[in-house]
Amino acid sequence: MKYGIAIRNMGPQATRATMRECAAVAETLGFDAIFVSDHLCIPPDDAEGSGGRYLDVLATLAWLAGATARIRLGVSVLVLPYRPAVPTAKQIATIQELSGGRMILGAGVGWMRREFAALGVEKRMRGRISNETLRVIRHLFAHDAAGYTGELVKFPPFVFAPRPACPPIWIGGNGAAALERAAEFGDGWHPMLAADQLGAAITELKAKLRARGRPEELEIVVRRGLRLDDLAAARDALRAEGAAGATYFILDLGRYADAKVFAARAETFMSKVAA
Repeated sequence: MKYGIAIRNMGPQATRATMRECAAVAETLGFDAIFVSDHLCIPPDDAEGSGGRYLDVLATLAWLAGATARIRLGVSVLVLPYRPAVPTAKQIATIQELSGGRMILGAGVGWMRREFAALGVEKRMRGRISNETLRVIRHLFAHDAAGYTGELVKFPPFVFAPRPACPPIWIGGNGAAALERAAEFGDGWHPMLAADQLGAAITELKAKLRARGRPEELEIVVRRGLRLDDLAAARDALRAEGAAGATYFILDLGRYADAKVFAARAETFMSKVAA
């Protein structure tokens, strides 16, 4: 199993100094990747814990690329319907290029109704928009200059450069539509399911992959908090994730106070739980 760690790009911890220090700690400790989370328009009564302060995930990953050297850089997950498809693909390609191929694209459809309303996006269209955006991303990363005609997006040929290797795409979501999306587009699947629900869902996903003639081995990604004050329980929980079929574990430390607390907990996880 590989291990990533979430860094807060929201709230009072989302400062230049704190995020740089947390990223350096994660890289030094040997985590595979650092992950940030996506919100653009937090309603005032949903701002507890963040104060509504969120750094844009793609801009943050670009900045983190310059603040690190080896660790991979992920978003868990980018809400695809919030952004137009072609500029999003360009931003992803830019991060992938400037980071030396270190980006991981977690991608989801979103859930917060008032955030959709603030952005002028119809929530009922989120699945169709997400699928179209994923098709555009795959298309642009596969061609130097080729036009595209889809259900919602159409454009003439243009030069898509730089065109590095497409980052791994991890599809977020739990339901039937998410499984179909993962089977069609995904290099990985990033559900929010308990460990005891994961095995049956993986079996269903593998059946969908077989039906499409795709290899059955996708990255299975979970993101959890752990009780690091109870090391035995934390180890048992981590083993249960692996036994259920998870291949990648993102540690979520919640609302750590500062970089010092982040470092202590991250070191505990790597030296006393993951080891």
